[in-house]
Amino acid sequence: MHRLEKEKLPRHLAIIMDGNGRWAEQRSLDRVVGHQKGADSVRNIVRACREIGVPYLTLFAFSSENWSRPRGEVEALMALLREYLVSELQEMLDNDIRLQAIGDLSRLPKEVFSILSERVKQTAPATGMTLTLALSYGGRDDIIQAIRRIMANCRDGNLTPEDINERLFSMYLWSANLPDPDLLIRTSGEVRISNFFLWQLAYTEIYVTPTLWPDFGKEDLIQALLSYQDRERRFGLTSEQVKTGDG
Repeated sequence: MHRLEKEKLPRHLAIIMDGNGRWAEQRSLDRVVGHQKGADSVRNIVRACREIGVPYLTLFAFSSENWSRPRGEVEALMALLREYLVSELQEMLDNDIRLQAIGDLSRLPKEVFSILSERVKQTAPATGMTLTLALSYGGRDDIIQAIRRIMANCRDGNLTPEDINERLFSMYLWSANLPDPDLLIRTSGEVRISNFFLWQLAYTEIYVTPTLWPDFGKEDLIQALLSYQDRERRFGLTSEQVKTGDG
């Protein structure tokens, strides 16, 4: 950690947590065991990000496509989510962590949605770090729901087409209160973004590691952050423009 430069840390870190199933299959275990092990990694990485000083952490926990998985696996994932929400409240309160969730949350089981809503309210005053769980989330769904709400506001006379720009559109996304991610980490070696933050990742740095999520720990996180700190973020400019501040 001593090699990390605080002023060069990503303000918003997003993680696609992939590889739970393969981790279990490699060990001839039920896939659910992999998800259970993956939940331990969530706890460790949230704690590490808070310790390191990352202000915003978003975890892609359950996609809109994941509802199509076998019923038993979906039920197990919902049970793990419920367990996490129950067990981690004190950890979040003690460490000044605010919890929020984005996605089509109406599809969550009623009990899970109720506990999630309660935890969001209980942690709302926290200012140390914002932990966002992307649940029942799909990037295309996010964009479509934003367009529908913008069209409704135009129909009602609250907006005109000329009002629409990148900044306004971003305000209609589920992630409206979050800065765009500076760094996206994807575990398991898959080189794709899997319908996650399609709008928000426009200029995000991407770090892919072959490490499966259940094996991803603090040292892996630090290596990703060090890689990020070695990069030059140009946002479409030239290196010279970045260096001189001209652009």
